[in-house]
Amino acid sequence: MTLSRRLGAEALGTAFLLAVVVGSGIMGERLAGGNAAIALLANSIATGCGLWVLITILAPISGAHFNPAVTLAFATAGEIAWRDVLPYVTTQIVFAFVGVAAAHLMFELPVFTASEHVRAGPSQWWSEVVATSGLLLTILLGLRVRPTWVGGLVAIYITGAYWFTASTSFANPAVTLARAATNTFAGIRPDDVPGFVVAELAGACAAIAFARWLYGAPTRSASRQPAVRSALDEGRAPEP
Repeated sequence: MTLSRRLGAEALGTAFLLAVVVGSGIMGERLAGGNAAIALLANSIATGCGLWVLITILAPISGAHFNPAVTLAFATAGEIAWRDVLPYVTTQIVFAFVGVAAAHLMFELPVFTASEHVRAGPSQWWSEVVATSGLLLTILLGLRVRPTWVGGLVAIYITGAYWFTASTSFANPAVTLARAATNTFAGIRPDDVPGFVVAELAGACAAIAFARWLYGAPTRSASRQPAVRSALDEGRAPEP
């Protein structure tokens, strides 16, 4: 698959992901009548459903990363060339903001508004370490045991992580950056973004290291990628 097509899939998936996250947050908050639990329930279910669909339809094209931490993990595992990391990450960040803008326009809000939602402190940062490490382990270990289930596994994990983490599980640096541009239910104050991004990258690194320890260092090479993709398409785990 050409790089342009893979980037197109990442752009589409990331934009729709943010539209789902922000849009469902706005709708949930408007309909919940001040009940934050109902708003969060709506937000988490919509996000999980959206992720499942997006990963299922776009994974055969780009891997359906939609997340710089996932891209870095896949590059470390040899599933994507390091030269493609910067284009992937840049596309994810840019189109995350496009998704925010799309959600705002659907609800007749300004294209971008700086968030005033405070998300700061050690508990929030630790929550992002836990959320991101759990997400990466779900993906990396899921690919080993049930490759065709990964979309569903990620969707279920994120839906749950909305509830068991104090931060509501951003677990994605591109998502974090873009959500600073929405002063809605899903937002995060711009001042709090650096702490979240550092925590997310720390969680990703921990997950990558732990997954490598569990299964040993990856032995894949660029020449094996077609075989790996074939294994994923057929629903069997690729050889270690």
